[in-house]
Amino acid sequence: MSEQVRFSLPESEIPTSWVNIAADLPEPPPAPLNPGTGEPLGPDDLAAIFPMGLIEQEVSAEPEIEIPDEVREAYKLWRPTPLIRALRLERALDTPARIFYKYEGGSPAGSHKPNTAIPQAFYNKREGVRKLSTETGAGQWGSALALACQLFELECEVFMVGVSYDQKPYRRAMIETWGGTVHRSPSDLTDAGRSQAEHSSGSLGIAISEAVEVAASNEDTNYSLGSVLNHVCLHQTVIGSEAIRQLELAGAYPDVVVGCVGGGSNFAGIAYPFLREKIRRGLQTRFIAAEPSACPTLTRGAYRYDFGDTVGLTPLLPMYTLGHDFVPPPVHSGGLRYHGDAPGLCALVHNGMIEARAIKQTSAFDAAVRFARSEGIIPAPEPSHALRVVIDEAEQAKQAGEERTILVNLCGHGHFDMAAYQAYLAGELEDLEFPESEMEAALERLPEAPALS
Repeated sequence: MSEQVRFSLPESEIPTSWVNIAADLPEPPPAPLNPGTGEPLGPDDLAAIFPMGLIEQEVSAEPEIEIPDEVREAYKLWRPTPLIRALRLERALDTPARIFYKYEGGSPAGSHKPNTAIPQAFYNKREGVRKLSTETGAGQWGSALALACQLFELECEVFMVGVSYDQKPYRRAMIETWGGTVHRSPSDLTDAGRSQAEHSSGSLGIAISEAVEVAASNEDTNYSLGSVLNHVCLHQTVIGSEAIRQLELAGAYPDVVVGCVGGGSNFAGIAYPFLREKIRRGLQTRFIAAEPSACPTLTRGAYRYDFGDTVGLTPLLPMYTLGHDFVPPPVHSGGLRYHGDAPGLCALVHNGMIEARAIKQTSAFDAAVRFARSEGIIPAPEPSHALRVVIDEAEQAKQAGEERTILVNLCGHGHFDMAAYQAYLAGELEDLEFPESEMEAALERLPEAPALS
C-alpha cells in the first residue's frame, strides 16, 4: 500500500484566528523605544504611518486575534495550502527521518507574503488610506502587496533593493501588472535614497527608509512592512495553524521545525503555533532558524537596540543587529539581506528557545537542487537555506539510526531566480565573504540606548 503524500484541508478550515505568541511567553520581549525620548513606544508613535487596527495587534496581549471575514474570503484564493510529505527526498537521502513541507508557493504572488499583505491592505482601506508605500528585497513582498492593494483598491508604491531590481526584472513586472509602481533603491526620489547613493547595490534598510519617508510625508499614505513587526509575524501564523491540523491527518508531530530568517515572518508563520504547543504542553520540539552566512544577524550580530532602517526614521528595536547602516553582500537571497530581525524572534533566540544556523550560499543552492531533483519543486533561494538544515537534520537522523519528524516552511518558488540557479549549475556562484570589518564599524555607530540583558 502506497503512503499518502499530500495532506489537504477544505476552505472551511482556513484558520479563524491568528496566533499571538506574545501571550504565552514567560516574559514579554523588551519594548521598542522612541528614539527621541528613549521611552517605550506607544500607539501614538505609530499612528502617522500605520492604521489603528494594526497598531492594536502590534501591542496586543490576547492569545488569539480574530481574522476578519473579508480577509478569510481573500485567503480562499490559495488557502489552505498543502502539507506535503517529501517521500522522494527521504528515499534519496536514505534516511529514517520523515520530512514534511508546508508549501506556500501556490499563492498568486508565489510566496507566503500575501498572508500579511491581504490583512494590511484591508485594515488600511477600512481606515480611509489611499496609498501604501513599502520596500521589497527579492520582490516577493512587493508583488504580494501590489496584489493586495489591487484587491482592496489602494495605490501601491514599492522601493526595490537595487541588486534585486537588477537580478529579478520579472518580479518588477509582477508588481506593475497588479498596478503597483516600483523604483530602484536607493533612488533619487527621497532624501533617504539620495543620502545612500554610494551604496548602489542597495539594502532592505535603505529601501525601508525611502518607503517610510514617503508615508510620513503624505497624509493619505501609510507604510506597510513585510516582516519584522509583531502584527506581520502574527498574520503568518495561519501557516503553522493549518500545519498542526494537517499533521494530525498524517499521524505525525514534528521533532524539528525549520524556517528561513531574513526579518522573521516565514519562520514565525510555521513555528509560532508549534512553539505555543511546546510551551503549553511541555513538548520537546526543536526550532531552527536558517539565515545566510553573508548576513548572519542571529548567529553573529549584537543583541542591541537599533534602528529598523538605514537612515534612522524608525523606532529603536531590540534585536540582533549587524548595524543599521551595514550593507550586506549582494547574495541572491534578496529577502534575507536585512541587518536585523523581528524583536520577538530575537528574544526567543536570546532566551535559548530557538536555534539559529548560518548557511553559505552555495550550500543552500546545493540543497535546493537536491530538493528539486527529488520533489520537483524549484524553491526560492530564501527557503533553500532552510532546506539545507532539513537535509543536515535528516542525515544526522540516519547516522544516529533514529526516527525524526522534520517540518519546514517552503515559503516560495524559484521561478524568477533561474539566473541564480544557472550560475550555480555553471560553477560560477560564489560564497560571498562576510565583511567583518564593515560590520564592526557599523556596530560602533549604533545609537545610544539601554543595554539588553
